[in-house]
Amino acid sequence: MDVSDSALLATLLREAPIGFAFFDTDLCFRRVNRSLARLYGRNGADHIGHPPAHIWPEPLAASAESAIRRVLADDQPLFEPDQPISMLKGGQENGGGEHPGARPQARHWSFSWFPSHDPEGAISGVALIAVDVTERRNSEEAVRRSEERYRSLVQAGAQVVWVTTPTGEIAEDSPEWRWITGQSLEEYLGNGWLDAVHPEDRERVERDWRECVGGGKIFDSRYRVRTKTGSYRHYDVRAVPIERDGKIIEWVGASTDVTAQREAEEMRGRLTEQLSAAALRTARLQQATSMLAEALTVEQVVEVITEVGRSAIGADRSAVALLDPERLRVTTINPADLPEGPGAPAGDIPLDVPSVITMAISTRRPLLLESPDAIRRAFEGVANVELFLAHTDERAWVGMPLLAAGAALGALRFSFFRPRKITDEERVFLEALAGQCALAVERASMFEREHTTAETLQRSLLPDRLPSVPGIILTARYLPVTRNMEIGGDWYDAFRLPDGRLAVAVGDVMGKGLSAAAGMGRVRNALRALALTDPRPAAVLAGLDRLFTATELDEQVTTVAYLVFDPVSGEGLAGNAGHPPPLLMSRDAPPRLDVGEAGTPLGWASPRQQYVFRLPPGNTAVLYSDGLVENRRRGLDAGLDELVAVAAQASPGVAEDPARLLEFLVDRMLTGYEQDDDVTVLVLHVPRRDGRAGSGAGGQAAGRRGNK
Repeated sequence: MDVSDSALLATLLREAPIGFAFFDTDLCFRRVNRSLARLYGRNGADHIGHPPAHIWPEPLAASAESAIRRVLADDQPLFEPDQPISMLKGGQENGGGEHPGARPQARHWSFSWFPSHDPEGAISGVALIAVDVTERRNSEEAVRRSEERYRSLVQAGAQVVWVTTPTGEIAEDSPEWRWITGQSLEEYLGNGWLDAVHPEDRERVERDWRECVGGGKIFDSRYRVRTKTGSYRHYDVRAVPIERDGKIIEWVGASTDVTAQREAEEMRGRLTEQLSAAALRTARLQQATSMLAEALTVEQVVEVITEVGRSAIGADRSAVALLDPERLRVTTINPADLPEGPGAPAGDIPLDVPSVITMAISTRRPLLLESPDAIRRAFEGVANVELFLAHTDERAWVGMPLLAAGAALGALRFSFFRPRKITDEERVFLEALAGQCALAVERASMFEREHTTAETLQRSLLPDRLPSVPGIILTARYLPVTRNMEIGGDWYDAFRLPDGRLAVAVGDVMGKGLSAAAGMGRVRNALRALALTDPRPAAVLAGLDRLFTATELDEQVTTVAYLVFDPVSGEGLAGNAGHPPPLLMSRDAPPRLDVGEAGTPLGWASPRQQYVFRLPPGNTAVLYSDGLVENRRRGLDAGLDELVAVAAQASPGVAEDPARLLEFLVDRMLTGYEQDDDVTVLVLHVPRRDGRAGSGAGGQAAGRRGNK
């Protein structure tokens, strides 16, 4: 009978010897299996809907709730390798006062906490996997005690005692020695014992022994002795001179078999090396996974892979190649890391040209070539391997296919300057690395396509140049964020109205990527259309509210500052939909923020207001997006205060030159902070009537656009 996957999973969770529980974002149990519930003498139903504090005693409950909060906050797994729990016989947790006089039993558990996400990627809760590791800890302790006893027995074991003459020759029988070595008495006496010493050790041992005998010093050495079966065992040997009346009358020595101890030490050393190497590879894979998760471009992926290849497996060259399935060609992203010379792979080659990269892609299997002979066998009859080998310094190669959803994306290529055999552990590591690399390449390629499209769309929607208006100087600048290459929804616009007035707007569509850029285009175009019909700010903002209600998502947040200005009278009207207030600068007063009411973002139901906006000759208005004043380290209010303070530091020459003022404000406001949002600044300046304007001779307008 077929059993559904869900039924199998339910049975596994119910009957598994490990504990399992799921907590919601309110820290309450939503699921608990029998093993975990039985641990505390309760039914699973008793847990549902309750936090650990209602089920588990302190301090276990406090520790669990703290772990859940940490996982919810960091969105990262948390591992608690040793959670001591005091148990009463029968599995009852020692915390409720039951079973008076019962002796508690200490148990050790490991708790693993993992964030759980809904289909949209939001955290929906925390999963707990609890494993009783008491037996493992007891076993480790037992092994440790056994090793200590074993070491003591070896050190205190039977010794082979022997005696020599004052000149160092064996003069008395040692049955133990002859039983071990199989030598006869005649073979053993004199210097015959040296015949049983390993040939590689004999010269050293004989030299050291003669030096000690000649100088009367204690002999302390270790060497291998051949047994009667032909094998060799390790011995620690110590001999001391016996003196009488100031003269050495004999030497007494003891040889202790330390073979078991030596082998144990060597085995422990090998295991330690293997475990250390495995732990190092795991750490490097985790590090590579983390670095690849942050890589936003294919070039950044290549940088990570190159570094991991060199540090983890000692590769002398590392390359990443991507497949163009339409052209059936393979392009190496970092061709500088490919060898040069006849027969060497090129940076862009057809898929049917034999190479380590193309074979890994075609077969979709790892290609491990540990020596020149191995590459000869792999490409026998299909490639001029000898020509390649004659002109390359490489002597071992690894090709790992990059696969995503069963499709080949490309391949990794590692090479070495000497023959190199890849171990099974290294192969597993490389396969895992290739899997992570494939995901990163796919993600980076998608991001680059979206980023390019969004950036092209956004720049196409910004004005090519600002209008030239007599009596006004305009300049603007847009700085996209470069840290994560995400394109936002910042925008600005300035255009002449039919009656000669100037309309100016700066807005911000919250979010990143194509959706933000497209939203920015809709708002900008709608604002222009509404302004040409009824340019009053209240009417334009109300029209944009209706547009948002009809076309935009409820969660979309968009702000805009909009004003209509008459360059002849110096007066106009302004309105603000949740945008940072304009900065106003005058020769006769300190800089200040416009006091007009900000209002709510577009689409939020509220009566739209407008207010009188005046900009006399010699005055300047600066419109900007929140990226200029707000970041992760500086709040909006603090940023606005800092903007006013920075503007006050501008010299008269800078304050009356819009281009210099813009650069001054951007430089001062961003220095010392990591730019984490787009920055848009538009400066509107009315020159003084005496003709001493900072830019634009005679007070004539000079429109500038600065997009970087």
